Amino acid sequence: MVGMQVIDWDLAVATGVRLVRPGPQVTREEAKQAVLDLRTLSREAEGHVREFTGIDSAPPEEATVVDRPGWIRANVDGFRVVLEPLTDKMSSMPPIVSAVGSRITGVEVGAVLAFLASRVLGQYELFLPPDPSGNAPTGRLTLVAPNIVHAERELGVSPRDFRLWVCLHEETHRVQFTGVPWLREYVRGQMTEFLLASDMDLTTLLERLRAAGDAVADAFKGGEGNLIEAIQTPEQKAVLDRVTAVMTLVEGHGDYVMDAVGPSVVPSVADIRAKFQRRREGGSRIDQLIRRFLGIELKMKQYAEGSRFVRTVVDEAGMSGFNRVWTSPETLPDRDEIADPRAWMNRVLGTRAVEPGI
Repeated sequence: MVGMQVIDWDLAVATGVRLVRPGPQVTREEAKQAVLDLRTLSREAEGHVREFTGIDSAPPEEATVVDRPGWIRANVDGFRVVLEPLTDKMSSMPPIVSAVGSRITGVEVGAVLAFLASRVLGQYELFLPPDPSGNAPTGRLTLVAPNIVHAERELGVSPRDFRLWVCLHEETHRVQFTGVPWLREYVRGQMTEFLLASDMDLTTLLERLRAAGDAVADAFKGGEGNLIEAIQTPEQKAVLDRVTAVMTLVEGHGDYVMDAVGPSVVPSVADIRAKFQRRREGGSRIDQLIRRFLGIELKMKQYAEGSRFVRTVVDEAGMSGFNRVWTSPETLPDRDEIADPRAWMNRVLGTRAVEPGI
C-alpha cells in the first residue's frame, strides 16, 4: 500500500499554525530591521566561528529568517525526510489503525510544534527535502525573528549583541555540519536505525501507546516520565544513547563557542548569558510540564554537560586536541565520556595529553 502516511503532515501544519501564539507587537519598520540585522549578523558570525573553532566549513550563507508559522512548515518538511524509513515499514499495518493513528498523531505533532514555535530562537535544519536541481545546500540556518525580538525585550538586553550571540550558536552548527563531512550522514543513519529498531506489530504498538499515556500521567505528578523514553525498545535505547551523545556534543560546542567568542564581539555577553540561563530554567508550571514531557528539560541538561565537556578538553588539550573529536564516528564521545571528559582524552588523545608538565 504505497503512499500511506505515518502522520497526516498537512493536518500537523494546519494544527500548528492554528494553535501558535502571535509574536510580539512590532512595527513594520522594526520587523524589517530585525530581518536585515539577522541576515547580516549571521554572515558576520560565521567568520568568527570558523576562525575560533579552526573548522574549515562551507562558505557563509545568509540565514533564512522566518516567522512562527514558517518555522512550523520548515520543521514538518524536515520530519517527513527523517521519517521516510518508517513510512515503508508502516505499510504492513491494517489500514484502519493507520488512518485513525495518523489523524491523532497529526494533531499531536501540530500541538507540539505550536508550543515550540513560540520559543525556538533558531536552528540549523539538517534534513531538508532533496533539492531536485541539486544546487541547494544540504542544511539551512533558520532564525525565528519574532522569538528573538520577544526574548531580547523580555531580557532587556542589547538587541544587536543578543542577535549576534544567537547567530554565533546556530552558525557553530552550520560550521560543524558543513565542515565535518561525515557528521550529517552519521546522525541521519542513527535516526534511521532508531526508527527501524521499533517493533511495529499491533500489540507492541498498543503497549507503547499505553506506556506513553503513563509517562504523561507521571509528568503531571511531577515524576521523571518523558515521552521520548516511554516508547523505546532496548535496541532503540542503545541508538538513542549514541544520538544523545552526538547531539550533546554539538549543542555543547555551540554553547561553548557563543560564550567564548562572545567577549570580543558581543560586549555584553556575560549579562546576556546570565539572564538567558534564568529564562531557560523559568516558565510557568504548565510550560515546565510540557518541557519535561517532551524531553526538553533533558536538552537543557545536555547543553550544560556538553559545554562542560568541550571546555574541559579545550583547556587541557587546546582547540586542535578537541577537534580530534571530528575525525570519525569512532572518535565521538559516548554518553559516559561526555560526563567524564578525561576518559575520552585517554582513549582518543592518549593519556599524555592530560598529564601536567608534558
